[in-house]
Order: sequence, then C-alpha cells, then structure tokens
Amino acid sequence: MIKSMTGFAAVTQEDESASLAVTIRAVNHRFLDLQLRVPQALAALETEVRTLVARYVARGRVELSLSLQLRQASTIEVEFNEQFGRALEAALDRARARGLVTGGLTAGDLLRLPQALSILERPPADDETLAGALVNTGRQLIVRALSELDSMRKHEGEHLRADLDAHKAQVADLVERIASAADEGRKAIEQRLLDRVGELRAVIQPDETLVAQEVVRTAARSDISEETARFRAHVAHWDALVHSAEPCGRKLDFLLQEMNREVNTIGAKADGLRVSELIIAAKAELEKMREQVQNVE
Repeated sequence: MIKSMTGFAAVTQEDESASLAVTIRAVNHRFLDLQLRVPQALAALETEVRTLVARYVARGRVELSLSLQLRQASTIEVEFNEQFGRALEAALDRARARGLVTGGLTAGDLLRLPQALSILERPPADDETLAGALVNTGRQLIVRALSELDSMRKHEGEHLRADLDAHKAQVADLVERIASAADEGRKAIEQRLLDRVGELRAVIQPDETLVAQEVVRTAARSDISEETARFRAHVAHWDALVHSAEPCGRKLDFLLQEMNREVNTIGAKADGLRVSELIIAAKAELEKMREQVQNVE
C-alpha cells in the first residue's frame, strides 16, 4: 500500500476539569523517528504512546505533542511536623519547671515557627482519580489523532500512487519502444555485416562458417531481450507491492534502482534509430519516480 510519509492531525477535548490537545506532524525519514512532548502529569502515557504510534506509522519523523491545561484550582494542604512539636513541647516543659517561661503553647506560636507547619500546594493532577481520568482521555485523543493522521497519509498516498502509476506506464512504454527499435537495429547490423561480406567475396573467399559465427556474435552483443524481460518482471513486482497491505516505500526505492540498472544496460547494448533518445526519456521518468518514492512510507 502506498501511504505518504507526510501528514498532520490535531484534536482537542475540553471538560470542566481540563483541556487536552494532541498535535501530530509527520515528515519524511528513512526510519521511524518519534519525538514526544508529554506533560509530567501524563508521563505514564509515554511508553504506551510509542507503541500506539508504531501501529500506525512504519517510518517517518513523527512529532507528537500532548498539552494539558487544568481548570480546577490547586489543593492546599497543611502538614504539622509532629516530631518537632513533641520536641518543642518537651523543651517548654523543662523551661517552665525551671521558671524560665509561663503559659502554654498556642496556635499562634506554631504559625511563627517555620519548622512546625508545612503548607503544600498540590495540583489537581496529583489526585489519583483525576490523574487516571486524564491519562485515559489522553490515550483516546492520541488514538483519534493517529487515526486522522493515517487517513490523511492514505489520501495523499492515493495522489502519489496516481502520479507514480502514470510515470511507470510511461517508462514501461518507453522500454517496449526501445526493445522494438533495438530489434530493428540488431537486424540492421546483421544486414550490414552480410552486405559487407558479400562485397569481400569478390576479392577473397571467406570461411562461411566463421563469417556466420561472427555475425551472430556481433548481433548478440546488442541483444537486450534478457534486460527487457527483467524490466517487465520489475514492473509486475511493482504492481504487486503497491497492491499489498504492507508499507512498500523502501522496497519501491530498491526496485527503482534495479529498473534504472536495466535501462542503463539496455542503453549500453542497444543499437538503432532513436534508441539514445528513448533511453534518456526513460531515465528521466525513472528519476521522477525516484523523487516521488522518497515520500512513500
């Protein structure tokens, strides 16, 4: 299947407790390169996010950002240092017994002692129930965003496939035209050789067997039937890859290298009118395909 490696998706969800947003950008890359930005309150999702992304994306650079804005006010907690309080009370008892101080310890006294009381501000996300709800919501949003990204990449992949199919059909037609021109060129070479031998017969008596063998060898050097057959096999393989369910970008890239190698060999061996022109046109089409395949997952 042809999917584009580029895409974008953004989803948000708001309720009375928080606002969550997921943004995903995907661009070309040789491998799967995932860049995550997840708030500390949702850090538990990070490992799971990597697994989720791998289900939808085989390769490409993926930047996923999850943002969180809490709507609930922070919770204020006051903690009393009991160990310090007991030690302070014992010290005061000893001081009263010696007549150094009078009276009891009041709340105001404790407020003036920073060691006695700790005032803590806990964000709502520290609440286990709310934290669990935020993690579940974040997970659902990420799945939605990945699904939208996948749909976009498939849609762009359809355009890529249409463009690649057009170039593939063009280059396949060019190779067939090259094969036809090369066959005519090979026959022309054979005829020129035979005509030349006919001219030489008026002067010398050549060995007809050796002459026939040399004509065959010379013509065989320009025979491109094997290269043409392999190119047709590559075209058939291409069709099989783009119809399969698996990502095929890297395989198509390799297949294009093989197609280009066959065209180069054909160009080196084939002889005939317009062969060079057709070879240049075929290589230009293959280069256009190679550029487009860089965008395929």
